[in-house]
Amino acid sequence: MDLTERAYGLAESLLSEPLPRRWSHSLGVAKRARSLRPILGEDAGLMEAAAVLHDVGYSPRIATTGFHPLDGARFLRDQEGFDERVVRLVAHHSCALLEAEERGLRGELEGEFELERPELVDALVFCDMTTTPDGTPTNSDARVAEIVSRYGPDTIVGRFIQRAAPEIHAAVHRVEGRLSAAQTAGQPM
Repeated sequence: MDLTERAYGLAESLLSEPLPRRWSHSLGVAKRARSLRPILGEDAGLMEAAAVLHDVGYSPRIATTGFHPLDGARFLRDQEGFDERVVRLVAHHSCALLEAEERGLRGELEGEFELERPELVDALVFCDMTTTPDGTPTNSDARVAEIVSRYGPDTIVGRFIQRAAPEIHAAVHRVEGRLSAAQTAGQPM
């Protein structure tokens, strides 16, 4: 079984029944990852696996700290032996260091999981932050606003996402620029 097949099977087993909306979101994020194949090259499968797994830390079966990037990455590393790069992407998806800071877990996250290459971190931010909770495409402004509305502006998640918004929007812009450049380069003159 290849990496992406294994990732889909595991994510489905952890999310589809207890958290069907989170599963729909994860499938939408993975679909976005597939759309980035023109700029990801050999990392396309890795990105798709990280995308479908990025929220497994929400699963009641594995949630321990209440901070899903850390819980998911620890589970993937310790219980499942997933590719280290997938684990790092899950650990640091969508500006997780800022939320870890809000939760008093930044030292643990940084100490256990190195950052992945910036262009891959940006790609996962793009995939997650341009996908609604139901798995449909959106833009990063609407996604950030939806998260603030759902959690409330004064909650840990609300504060974190407002702090992270400039970097989220910048990452989305960088990925859109890379996609545009790849499309332009691929068009006949």
